[in-house]
Amino acid sequence: MDKLAILWTSENKETALNMVLMYTLKSNINKWWKTCSLITWGPSNQLVCKDPEVQEQIHLIMDAGVKVYACKRCAERYGLSDQLESLGIEVKLMGEPLTEFLQDDSCRVISI
Repeated sequence: MDKLAILWTSENKETALNMVLMYTLKSNINKWWKTCSLITWGPSNQLVCKDPEVQEQIHLIMDAGVKVYACKRCAERYGLSDQLESLGIEVKLMGEPLTEFLQDDSCRVISI
């Protein structure tokens, strides 16, 4: 297993800063995984859009080479698609890509 996909669904800032974003960044910087992806889904999209500290961490993660995706349906429901895209996050339908991550024998998926 050499790929990691982190599915982030929580709007809890402490969880975001002290687990999701920290582990995502360190995993990529330290090359614990060949590739690392972060998927924001549901309420996490709201936190990303409203919190500058979380946005700063997202930018650090992207600058380190992590691909960050947002669930398009969730973003549309919250009216956040444009804001997420302006942060550099790829907003797309994520059902099929998530399923591919889950079915890929070389990938681990963490859901938080």
